[in-house]
Amino acid sequence: MTLGSARTPLRSLLLTGLGILAVAPLLLLLITSISRSWFWPALLPVPSADSWAALIAGTSGGRLSGAALNSLALALATGLLASALSLPLGRALAGLRGWRRSLGAGAAFLPVAAPPIALGIGLQFTFLTLGLGGSFMGVLLAHLVPALGYATLYFLGVFAVYDDRLEDEARTLGASPTQVFRRVTLPRLGRPLLEAALLGFLVSWAQVPLTILVGQGLVPTLAVEVLGLVQSGQDALAATGSLLLIIPAIFMLMAAALAIRRVEAVPV
Repeated sequence: MTLGSARTPLRSLLLTGLGILAVAPLLLLLITSISRSWFWPALLPVPSADSWAALIAGTSGGRLSGAALNSLALALATGLLASALSLPLGRALAGLRGWRRSLGAGAAFLPVAAPPIALGIGLQFTFLTLGLGGSFMGVLLAHLVPALGYATLYFLGVFAVYDDRLEDEARTLGASPTQVFRRVTLPRLGRPLLEAALLGFLVSWAQVPLTILVGQGLVPTLAVEVLGLVQSGQDALAATGSLLLIIPAIFMLMAAALAIRRVEAVPV
């Protein structure tokens, strides 16, 4: 038996184990979300769709549906703002050299690397002083801080290999800065802008510490409500909310994988 043939079963075993580890928690959440109770020694739980029905009807699951709408609004706004603001910041950083670029990249990385609880306490003091504590706008700005850091670092990488000769040619031909941006820069950066927006969306969607500290419990989000349901022992509703949290991430990973395949299929 060759070394390559010996590695094939091991690789298959590792991939199978990885797949089980990835799917098992999701399957457990799904079973819990459609169960009323599950006690020893029963092999299967007592089935019930009460948590999903309550979520759809807005009765006892109304907390989840309202929090999900709040989370969606926050995540969409955070993603769009992070994408729009990080493009010029990332380009400016890419134009720097030496210690200046390192300093700028470090400043962008700081809210990403800092412990969320420490970042949240600092932002809480700041927004309370500004009168934004416990408000939707305050939570949005708090979510934007780490999202902007991630997106700026992303665009730093984009512009580090960006070829701006087409823009130079457009200026040579008499195009104004606005025309260059609209007709040359934006079409070329459509995909990075979308990816930065998705990154900002995900950062906000599952954010807990900043939401609790800055929102002060007055701005409910899906992640915070799920945490509360777990602590109160409402397992079925907590599992339902957890599945709602996972759905956007799964769809975005699928979209990213599809985009990568399309790029790989394009001949160079």
